[in-house]
Amino acid sequence: MFTDTTLSFIGAGNMAEAFIKGILAQNLVTPERILAAEPRQSRCEQLAAQYGICTTTDNRAAARGAAILVLSVKPQVLPKVMDEIRLDVNPAALVLSIVAGARLGLLVDGLHHGAVVRSMPNTPGQYGQGMTVWTTTEMVSEQQRQQAQVILQALGKEIWVEDEEYLDMATALSGTGPAYVFLFIEALIDAGVHMGFARHIAEELVLQTIAGSLTVARELARHPATLRNMVTSPGGTSAAALYELEKGGFRTILSKAVFAAYRRSVELGEASVAKGTK
Repeated sequence: MFTDTTLSFIGAGNMAEAFIKGILAQNLVTPERILAAEPRQSRCEQLAAQYGICTTTDNRAAARGAAILVLSVKPQVLPKVMDEIRLDVNPAALVLSIVAGARLGLLVDGLHHGAVVRSMPNTPGQYGQGMTVWTTTEMVSEQQRQQAQVILQALGKEIWVEDEEYLDMATALSGTGPAYVFLFIEALIDAGVHMGFARHIAEELVLQTIAGSLTVARELARHPATLRNMVTSPGGTSAAALYELEKGGFRTILSKAVFAAYRRSVELGEASVAKGTK
């Protein structure tokens, strides 16, 4: 699938490095088939030394001749980058974007290129435990779609959706999700410290409890309410705690937070389209 395939990255930050690490771990391509463009020479030298890949500070050089071109730059610099590389993108290339809020239409118009994948990974992908939601234009061939799927699996799990609108929903749920989880973890740890535990003990208790609970949820594959009832005895400590959470509007405030993230994702996407059409 990737025989003699040249894979280039425009932008070589943490997510790009996660891709590179995962791709090499799966032996999808050899290091010399990967070219990463990054304005910081020190970063180029670091990646070249650590992974044996090719690096450059020239975005146009990275775009030129790449069979698969991964856009992993900040949203605010995307219009400038697209203007810079537009004439150098291989007409037969697959462009895979992980740029937050960058819609397919913006990418197609900005690059004058039809075969584009838009994806929304999340930060656990940096450790091979990510969740990526992605979609494609109609110009993406079946082979290119399979290539995109395998590449995205380098970050963890992936789900393809037909409607691009799901990307904004995914941004709010899985993309922003780690922030909700980390806040929940922080609150539990602080509660443990408030009760009297040393912080390092509270951290260990909370992290292992969450890790174990996730394992149970995956292994049993039952509805969360069923799992919750399994550990909630009538009149017990769990029942008392859950009552306070319900009374405090835990579900409602979490739902509102997710919808706020969704609305913000839509707003940012519309703003990026408006900026790209200027």
